[in-house]
Amino acid sequence: MKLKANSYNMPQEAYYNGHLHPTGQLLEECAGWMRLLDFLKQENAYLKTRLSEVVDYKTGKDFLNEAEHFQSLFIQRDDFFNSVAGDVRQQLAVLKSLREKHIGPDEKTVQLQQRLRNEVRRLETDFTLLKNEFNQKLAQ
Repeated sequence: MKLKANSYNMPQEAYYNGHLHPTGQLLEECAGWMRLLDFLKQENAYLKTRLSEVVDYKTGKDFLNEAEHFQSLFIQRDDFFNSVAGDVRQQLAVLKSLREKHIGPDEKTVQLQQRLRNEVRRLETDFTLLKNEFNQKLAQ
């Protein structure tokens, strides 16, 4: 599989002299989160497109209220994804700097990694629930 030039695939940053650097796993995890967030943003854009297509032929007042509700939720998710992606990019920069200096992560960096891990997990779960709810509404 060929990756885009701007994708978050980082084997060079994660390894040092052929061995996983102490920050390597954290770098790899952040890179995976960026790929996941990119995917979630694409899925969210797809759901907004589907919503606009459905609104073209479903015009009942109840449906239009639900459509407005979903549109608002999709916009909120974009904001959440962008916010977390910014935090992950900052963490990536810190981790790359530590790796270049051959320094392992400090407690603050490890705690931030755990917070980001929890946020990404929550975002992914929340988005899956939203997508399922949206699909169920469209199927009615």
